[in-house]
Amino acid sequence: MTNRLYRRVQKLMGNRFELTVQCASEAEANTALDAAIAEIQRIEALLTTFADTSETNHINAQAGIAPVVPSPEVYDLIARSLRISDLTQGAFDITYGGVDKSLWNFDPHMTALPSVEVAKASVRLVNYKNVLLDPKEKSVYLKHQGMRIGFGGIGKGYAAERAKGILQQLGVRSGIVNAAGDLSAWGTQPNGQPWTIGIADPNAKQTPFSQLNISDMAVATSGNYEKYVVIDGKKYSHTINPKTGLPVTGIKSVTIICPNAELADAMATPVMVMGVKVGLSLINQMRGIACILVDDHNRVHYSNNIRLNK
Repeated sequence: MTNRLYRRVQKLMGNRFELTVQCASEAEANTALDAAIAEIQRIEALLTTFADTSETNHINAQAGIAPVVPSPEVYDLIARSLRISDLTQGAFDITYGGVDKSLWNFDPHMTALPSVEVAKASVRLVNYKNVLLDPKEKSVYLKHQGMRIGFGGIGKGYAAERAKGILQQLGVRSGIVNAAGDLSAWGTQPNGQPWTIGIADPNAKQTPFSQLNISDMAVATSGNYEKYVVIDGKKYSHTINPKTGLPVTGIKSVTIICPNAELADAMATPVMVMGVKVGLSLINQMRGIACILVDDHNRVHYSNNIRLNK
Protein backbone atom coordinates (compact mmCIF):
# COMPACT_ATOMS: atom_id res chain seq x y z
CA MET A 1 0.00 0.00 0.00
CA THR A 2 1.43 3.40 -0.92
CA ASN A 3 1.66 6.09 1.69
CA ARG A 4 -0.48 9.20 1.39
CA LEU A 5 -0.41 12.61 3.01
CA TYR A 6 -3.00 13.39 5.68
CA ARG A 7 -3.51 16.89 7.09
CA ARG A 8 -5.08 18.33 10.20
CA VAL A 9 -5.56 22.07 10.83
CA GLN A 10 -6.44 23.18 14.36
CA LYS A 11 -6.24 26.31 16.49
CA LEU A 12 -3.76 25.64 19.28
CA MET A 13 -1.79 28.01 21.53
CA GLY A 14 -3.87 30.83 20.00
CA ASN A 15 -2.43 30.08 16.55
CA ARG A 16 -3.18 28.07 13.45
CA PHE A 17 -1.34 24.76 13.55
CA GLU A 18 -1.21 22.56 10.46
CA LEU A 19 0.07 19.00 10.85
CA THR A 20 0.86 16.87 7.80
CA VAL A 21 1.82 13.21 8.08
CA GLN A 22 2.63 10.51 5.56
CA CYS A 23 0.86 7.30 6.55
CA ALA A 24 -0.42 4.07 5.00
CA SER A 25 -4.03 4.63 6.13
CA GLU A 26 -6.36 7.30 7.45
CA ALA A 27 -6.81 5.38 10.70
CA GLU A 28 -3.04 5.30 11.28
CA ALA A 29 -2.80 9.02 10.44
CA ASN A 30 -5.65 9.95 12.82
CA THR A 31 -4.08 8.03 15.72
CA ALA A 32 -0.77 9.83 15.18
CA LEU A 33 -2.35 13.27 14.68
CA ASP A 34 -4.53 12.90 17.80
CA ALA A 35 -1.43 12.09 19.88
CA ALA A 36 0.54 15.03 18.46
CA ILE A 37 -2.33 17.47 19.08
CA ALA A 38 -2.77 16.16 22.65
CA GLU A 39 0.94 16.88 23.23
CA ILE A 40 0.61 20.46 21.92
CA GLN A 41 -2.45 20.98 24.18
CA ARG A 42 -0.46 19.65 27.16
CA ILE A 43 2.34 22.14 26.45
CA GLU A 44 -0.18 24.96 26.00
CA ALA A 45 -1.65 24.20 29.45
CA LEU A 46 1.86 24.32 30.99
CA LEU A 47 2.99 27.56 29.35
CA THR A 48 -0.07 29.74 28.70
CA THR A 49 -0.45 33.06 30.51
CA PHE A 50 -4.21 32.91 29.95
CA ALA A 51 -4.91 30.30 32.65
CA ASP A 52 -4.19 30.76 36.37
CA THR A 53 -3.33 27.06 36.59
CA SER A 54 -0.32 27.24 34.22
CA GLU A 55 3.21 26.86 35.52
CA THR A 56 4.10 30.20 33.89
CA ASN A 57 1.49 31.96 36.02
CA HIS A 58 2.54 30.13 39.20
CA ILE A 59 6.07 31.48 38.67
CA ASN A 60 4.76 34.98 37.86
CA ALA A 61 2.47 35.03 40.92
CA GLN A 62 5.49 34.48 43.18
CA ALA A 63 7.65 37.20 41.56
CA GLY A 64 9.58 39.04 44.28
CA ILE A 65 8.12 36.70 46.91
CA ALA A 66 9.52 33.17 46.65
CA PRO A 67 11.18 30.67 44.30
CA VAL A 68 8.92 28.16 42.53
CA VAL A 69 9.87 24.59 41.56
CA PRO A 70 8.24 23.96 38.16
CA SER A 71 8.25 20.67 36.24
CA PRO A 72 11.73 19.70 34.97
CA GLU A 73 10.47 20.39 31.42
CA VAL A 74 9.57 24.03 32.19
CA TYR A 75 12.76 24.55 34.24
CA ASP A 76 14.85 23.30 31.29
CA LEU A 77 12.93 25.47 28.79
CA ILE A 78 13.61 28.53 30.98
CA ALA A 79 17.31 27.59 31.24
CA ARG A 80 17.55 27.29 27.43
CA SER A 81 15.71 30.62 27.03
CA LEU A 82 18.23 32.35 29.30
CA ARG A 83 21.11 30.92 27.27
CA ILE A 84 19.57 32.42 24.11
CA SER A 85 19.24 35.75 25.96
CA ASP A 86 22.97 35.61 26.73
CA LEU A 87 23.77 34.70 23.13
CA THR A 88 21.66 37.58 21.75
CA GLN A 89 22.75 40.10 24.42
CA GLY A 90 19.20 40.40 25.71
CA ALA A 91 17.47 40.84 22.33
CA PHE A 92 15.55 37.65 23.25
CA ASP A 93 14.02 37.97 26.71
CA ILE A 94 11.24 35.87 28.27
CA THR A 95 10.62 38.58 30.92
CA TYR A 96 8.95 40.76 28.26
CA GLY A 97 5.67 39.75 29.97
CA GLY A 98 6.28 42.67 32.36
CA VAL A 99 5.73 45.23 29.58
CA ASP A 100 2.57 47.20 30.26
CA LYS A 101 -0.05 45.84 27.87
CA SER A 102 -1.71 49.26 27.62
CA LEU A 103 1.52 50.60 26.09
CA TRP A 104 1.52 48.14 23.20
CA ASN A 105 -1.87 46.71 22.49
CA PHE A 106 -1.36 47.41 18.78
CA ASP A 107 -4.75 48.94 18.53
CA PRO A 108 -5.04 50.00 14.87
CA HIS A 109 -6.30 53.39 16.08
CA MET A 110 -2.98 54.26 17.74
CA THR A 111 -1.92 57.64 16.37
CA ALA A 112 1.39 58.21 18.13
CA LEU A 113 4.26 56.28 19.60
CA PRO A 114 4.68 56.52 23.37
CA SER A 115 7.46 58.85 24.45
CA VAL A 116 10.93 57.39 24.89
CA GLU A 117 10.61 57.93 28.67
CA VAL A 118 7.22 56.16 28.93
CA ALA A 119 8.46 53.27 26.78
CA LYS A 120 11.65 52.94 28.84
CA ALA A 121 9.66 52.94 32.08
CA SER A 122 7.44 50.18 30.70
CA VAL A 123 10.42 47.83 30.25
CA ARG A 124 11.99 48.47 33.66
CA LEU A 125 10.99 44.95 34.74
CA VAL A 126 12.29 43.34 31.54
CA ASN A 127 15.69 41.84 32.30
CA TYR A 128 16.41 38.15 31.91
CA LYS A 129 19.29 38.47 34.40
CA ASN A 130 16.65 38.85 37.13
CA VAL A 131 15.38 35.31 36.49
CA LEU A 132 17.33 33.34 39.09
CA LEU A 133 17.68 29.59 38.61
CA ASP A 134 18.85 27.29 41.39
CA PRO A 135 20.37 24.23 39.66
CA LYS A 136 20.35 22.23 42.90
CA GLU A 137 16.75 22.93 43.89
CA LYS A 138 15.65 23.25 40.22
CA SER A 139 13.73 26.36 41.26
CA VAL A 140 12.94 29.59 39.41
CA TYR A 141 12.76 32.97 41.16
CA LEU A 142 11.78 36.27 39.57
CA LYS A 143 13.68 38.87 41.54
CA HIS A 144 11.19 41.77 41.46
CA GLN A 145 7.49 42.01 42.13
CA GLY A 146 5.57 42.66 38.93
CA MET A 147 8.04 40.70 36.79
CA ARG A 148 6.39 38.30 34.36
CA ILE A 149 7.79 35.66 32.06
CA GLY A 150 6.11 34.44 28.87
CA PHE A 151 7.05 31.95 26.17
CA GLY A 152 5.59 33.75 23.14
CA GLY A 153 9.02 33.82 21.46
CA ILE A 154 9.90 30.14 21.89
CA GLY A 155 6.77 28.19 22.91
CA LYS A 156 5.38 27.45 19.42
CA GLY A 157 8.75 26.16 18.23
CA TYR A 158 9.09 24.01 21.35
CA ALA A 159 5.58 22.60 20.80
CA ALA A 160 6.32 21.88 17.11
CA GLU A 161 9.49 20.04 18.05
CA ARG A 162 7.69 17.98 20.74
CA ALA A 163 4.81 17.13 18.37
CA LYS A 164 7.32 15.98 15.75
CA GLY A 165 8.98 13.76 18.39
CA ILE A 166 5.63 12.13 19.24
CA LEU A 167 4.86 11.51 15.56
CA GLN A 168 8.29 9.96 15.01
CA GLN A 169 7.85 7.72 18.06
CA LEU A 170 4.59 6.50 16.51
CA GLY A 171 6.44 5.53 13.35
CA VAL A 172 5.60 8.51 11.13
CA ARG A 173 8.67 8.72 8.92
CA SER A 174 7.73 11.88 7.05
CA GLY A 175 5.73 14.95 7.94
CA ILE A 176 5.52 18.64 8.76
CA VAL A 177 4.36 20.37 11.91
CA ASN A 178 3.61 24.00 11.04
CA ALA A 179 2.92 26.19 14.07
CA ALA A 180 1.76 29.43 12.41
CA GLY A 181 4.94 29.73 10.35
CA ASP A 182 7.31 28.02 12.79
CA LEU A 183 7.66 24.63 11.18
CA SER A 184 9.59 21.42 11.47
CA ALA A 185 9.80 18.98 8.54
CA TRP A 186 11.30 15.51 8.40
CA GLY A 187 11.55 12.74 5.83
CA THR A 188 10.44 13.34 2.24
CA GLN A 189 7.30 13.79 0.17
CA PRO A 190 5.60 10.60 -1.13
CA ASN A 191 7.51 11.03 -4.43
CA GLY A 192 10.82 10.92 -2.56
CA GLN A 193 11.55 14.63 -3.07
CA PRO A 194 12.37 16.96 -0.14
CA TRP A 195 9.59 19.19 1.19
CA THR A 196 9.32 22.57 -0.57
CA ILE A 197 8.78 25.50 1.79
CA GLY A 198 7.77 28.96 0.56
CA ILE A 199 9.29 32.03 2.25
CA ALA A 200 6.53 34.64 2.60
CA ASP A 201 6.95 37.96 0.83
CA PRO A 202 6.59 40.63 3.56
CA ASN A 203 4.71 42.87 1.10
CA ALA A 204 2.25 40.16 0.01
CA LYS A 205 2.24 37.43 2.60
CA GLN A 206 0.20 34.97 0.49
CA THR A 207 2.94 35.07 -2.16
CA PRO A 208 6.27 33.34 -1.50
CA PHE A 209 9.23 35.31 -2.85
CA SER A 210 11.46 32.23 -2.80
CA GLN A 211 11.44 28.55 -1.93
CA LEU A 212 13.59 26.18 0.04
CA ASN A 213 13.88 22.42 -0.30
CA ILE A 214 14.23 20.98 3.18
CA SER A 215 14.29 17.68 5.00
CA ASP A 216 15.00 17.14 8.70
CA MET A 217 15.05 20.90 9.11
CA ALA A 218 13.06 23.65 10.82
CA VAL A 219 12.10 27.07 9.50
CA ALA A 220 10.72 30.04 11.46
CA THR A 221 9.74 33.47 10.14
CA SER A 222 9.15 36.63 12.12
CA GLY A 223 7.75 39.60 10.22
CA ASN A 224 6.12 42.98 10.63
CA TYR A 225 3.31 42.05 8.22
CA GLU A 226 1.26 40.02 10.73
CA LYS A 227 0.67 42.66 13.40
CA TYR A 228 1.60 46.30 13.14
CA VAL A 229 0.42 49.89 13.33
CA VAL A 230 0.94 52.70 10.84
CA ILE A 231 1.72 56.09 12.37
CA ASP A 232 2.42 59.10 10.12
CA GLY A 233 2.74 56.77 7.14
CA LYS A 234 5.40 54.58 8.80
CA LYS A 235 4.80 50.93 9.67
CA TYR A 236 5.81 49.79 13.17
CA SER A 237 6.23 46.10 13.90
CA HIS A 238 4.62 44.40 16.92
CA THR A 239 8.15 43.22 17.80
CA ILE A 240 9.38 45.31 20.71
CA ASN A 241 13.01 45.91 21.56
CA PRO A 242 13.16 44.68 25.18
CA LYS A 243 15.79 47.33 26.04
CA THR A 244 13.86 50.38 24.79
CA GLY A 245 10.19 49.35 24.88
CA LEU A 246 9.82 50.73 21.35
CA PRO A 247 9.01 48.74 18.20
CA VAL A 248 11.87 47.59 16.02
CA THR A 249 12.36 49.13 12.58
CA GLY A 250 14.74 48.34 9.74
CA ILE A 251 13.73 44.74 9.01
CA LYS A 252 10.46 43.53 7.47
CA SER A 253 11.02 39.83 7.97
CA VAL A 254 13.52 37.31 9.31
CA THR A 255 13.55 33.64 8.32
CA ILE A 256 15.73 31.25 10.31
CA ILE A 257 16.62 27.77 9.04
CA CYS A 258 18.19 25.21 11.39
CA PRO A 259 17.62 21.60 12.53
CA ASN A 260 15.50 22.51 15.58
CA ALA A 261 12.16 24.38 15.54
CA GLU A 262 12.58 25.70 19.09
CA LEU A 263 15.90 27.35 18.24
CA ALA A 264 14.55 28.65 14.91
CA ASP A 265 11.55 30.23 16.68
CA ALA A 266 13.70 31.70 19.44
CA MET A 267 16.27 33.24 17.05
CA ALA A 268 13.85 34.90 14.58
CA THR A 269 12.73 37.73 16.88
CA PRO A 270 16.14 38.72 18.33
CA VAL A 271 17.67 38.93 14.84
CA MET A 272 14.84 41.34 13.97
CA VAL A 273 15.67 43.38 17.10
CA MET A 274 19.42 43.35 16.44
CA GLY A 275 19.12 44.61 12.85
CA VAL A 276 20.65 43.44 9.58
CA LYS A 277 24.36 43.85 10.32
CA VAL A 278 24.51 42.59 13.90
CA GLY A 279 21.86 39.91 13.32
CA LEU A 280 23.66 38.43 10.31
CA SER A 281 27.00 38.61 12.07
CA LEU A 282 25.59 36.54 14.97
CA ILE A 283 24.03 33.92 12.66
CA ASN A 284 27.28 33.66 10.68
CA GLN A 285 29.13 32.81 13.90
CA MET A 286 26.76 29.96 14.77
CA ARG A 287 27.03 26.45 13.34
CA GLY A 288 24.17 24.74 11.52
CA ILE A 289 21.92 27.80 11.30
CA ALA A 290 21.07 30.03 8.32
CA CYS A 291 19.08 33.21 7.87
CA ILE A 292 17.25 35.28 5.22
CA LEU A 293 16.40 38.93 6.03
CA VAL A 294 14.26 41.42 4.13
CA ASP A 295 14.97 45.01 5.16
CA ASP A 296 12.65 48.04 5.07
CA HIS A 297 13.90 48.88 1.57
CA ASN A 298 12.99 45.37 0.29
CA ARG A 299 16.63 44.36 0.00
CA VAL A 300 17.21 40.67 0.72
CA HIS A 301 20.19 39.67 2.86
CA TYR A 302 21.47 36.11 3.36
CA SER A 303 23.75 34.46 5.86
CA ASN A 304 26.93 32.99 4.38
CA ASN A 305 25.63 29.42 4.10
CA ILE A 306 22.29 29.91 2.31
CA ARG A 307 21.13 28.33 -0.95
CA LEU A 308 17.80 29.37 -2.41
CA ASN A 309 15.61 28.22 -5.30
CA LYS A 310 14.41 31.42 -6.89
